[in-house]
Amino acid sequence: MAARPVSRMLQRVLRSSVRSCSSGAPVTQHRPGERSRTAAEELSRRRQFLREHAVPFSAFLTDSFGRQHSYLRISLTEKCNLRCQYCMPEEGVPLTPKADLLTTEEILTLARLFVKEGVDKIRLTGGEPLIRPDVVDIVAQLHRLEGLRTIGITTNGINLARLLPQLQKAGLSAINISLDTLVPAKFEFIVRRKGFHKVMEGIHKAIELGYSPVKVNCVVMRGLNEDELLNFVALTKGLPLDVRFIEYMPFDGNKWNFKKMVSYKEMLDTLQQQWPELEKLPEEESSTAKAFKIPGFRGQFSFITSMSEHFCGTCNRLRITADGNLKVCLFGSSEVSLRDHLRAGASEEELLRIIGAAVGRKKRQHAGMFSIAQMKNRPMILIGG
Repeated sequence: MAARPVSRMLQRVLRSSVRSCSSGAPVTQHRPGERSRTAAEELSRRRQFLREHAVPFSAFLTDSFGRQHSYLRISLTEKCNLRCQYCMPEEGVPLTPKADLLTTEEILTLARLFVKEGVDKIRLTGGEPLIRPDVVDIVAQLHRLEGLRTIGITTNGINLARLLPQLQKAGLSAINISLDTLVPAKFEFIVRRKGFHKVMEGIHKAIELGYSPVKVNCVVMRGLNEDELLNFVALTKGLPLDVRFIEYMPFDGNKWNFKKMVSYKEMLDTLQQQWPELEKLPEEESSTAKAFKIPGFRGQFSFITSMSEHFCGTCNRLRITADGNLKVCLFGSSEVSLRDHLRAGASEEELLRIIGAAVGRKKRQHAGMFSIAQMKNRPMILIGG
């Protein structure tokens, strides 16, 4: 088995130190602004500790710029029970024949390989992953993998309330729920289907079962839902949510237009006018989100700034599509079929060389929003987000 990025002993030390800081020690009163500085200093200290004590990471998952890819997103299906405007055209998209999709065993084989090489977080996406009949079994099988610390899922929430108790028992540890409006009629316009109340039931079920934070993904589009920013943030006052405002991104079939995109800075300015006291939270290593919090609120909100301020320099993500292609960049058009090599009988060593070559070709950063808009790429639903 490949060496882990950090030994279990060091992980226990870190967890212990975090617990000791929150287990009844005297609480220090901070002056305004001191609290965020103290948190930032603590995060910096932990990062330095990890850098000094980390063991070598897999060369196959390290690109030419030194980025270590410890996070794998696996699309379980191309199918979806909604038709979100930013994800796919209203008429749908041509789907891959079932025989060409990854089987359950192929998904698990690839997951085992990546985890052995250092991946410690896997997120299941789609399409809509919760319409795959064996999704609970897949989570349970992943949960058995030594070294895998986080199993997440990104879902539209339609089936979440019904399936979440089983998924939690199987080992699901993190949830992202897509919700772009708090207005039922507008929900039907955006997703071209009914189901608003089912999504809300899913969010509350996740909270009831103890997931914290429950991440809510909101794609912000001018003229459609940018007027709901305040209402979304208001939800975090009493609920353990992390509302993540996502800049509208161009993909095949979603009719992207620069004028529809609301930038992170514009959104932040709107929120600061309502809550001038909002605080920026320390950024976690390899995080794609810029996180903020209103003092006294239970939850927080974040921005995913893929278009206006890319985070390519710290990207640690790889993606496997439902038909078995490895994508090293969400916005890149190049892919390599792991499915074909698996079915041709490739050994583990051969697969690693293929994966390593693809990761090694990853560019320093994507081409920028205007170039991306002109590129040929899959619709979002066929990538897996």
